Amino acid sequence: MQIDAHHHFWNPARGDYGWMPEDNTTLNRAYGPADLAPHLAAAGIDATILVQAAPSIAESEYMLGIADATPHVAAVTGWVDFENAAHQDALARLAGHPKFRGVRPMIQDIPDDDWMLREDVRWGFDAITALGLRFEALGFPRHIDNFLTIFTRHPEMKVVIDHCMKPQIAAPDETAFRQWADGMARLARETSAFCKFSALITEAHADWQTEDLRPYAEHVITAFGAERVMWGSDWPVCRLAGEYTEWRAAALELTAGCSDAERRAIYGGTAQNFYDLDL
Repeated sequence: MQIDAHHHFWNPARGDYGWMPEDNTTLNRAYGPADLAPHLAAAGIDATILVQAAPSIAESEYMLGIADATPHVAAVTGWVDFENAAHQDALARLAGHPKFRGVRPMIQDIPDDDWMLREDVRWGFDAITALGLRFEALGFPRHIDNFLTIFTRHPEMKVVIDHCMKPQIAAPDETAFRQWADGMARLARETSAFCKFSALITEAHADWQTEDLRPYAEHVITAFGAERVMWGSDWPVCRLAGEYTEWRAAALELTAGCSDAERRAIYGGTAQNFYDLDL
């Protein structure tokens, strides 16, 4: 079972993708199942996890509609407004959908790094835990300490870290690497969080080589163990740095030294277990 644990579909005409540059022709266009299908077939992907890209409940409902009509979409991670406690009812309603599995606040875009520690947003973490959903941690290395606090405060919450916490690959710096690596090791050691092996190419420089990514991939797999690491394409965002096939090929090369069991976990088994997929 091969699973792409992280991708997006969107239509900019919906009007709720405020982060998307209007002049970026790679991103600012509609992407749907028909666009992704050839890449899934080429890579032998059986199932996917569709992840939110807009801070709106309407987009979560839009994605669930796509999931209903698209067999390969096995699970959806959506969004609710943690700053609005009234969204607890909306979250409970979304959780009733058989493919709704998680919630992702767009923390990387929030100016206040301490936002997640605010008392008025705590209900969101409590509700995710109570409903048996998953929390997707989208942030940068500077958020690691606060994520450690949140994950420790909510030990029963199922957590996955998106994109290896977006390490600074484009401008490598030994101090920055060490701080990221030490922080990720603490998250792995002191919490039960999982990690998505995704988006490394978009954090690298434009002419990236597979070897540029190796220290980061190897550290994550060593720290978390293959049973807590899952591969994701981050398509179509990955197209800013390379096509689906290029990132897939790089990932396979980076994990060539893993055992068969480890590769089965990274490319399918971990995501199936984490998202509780009945495939």
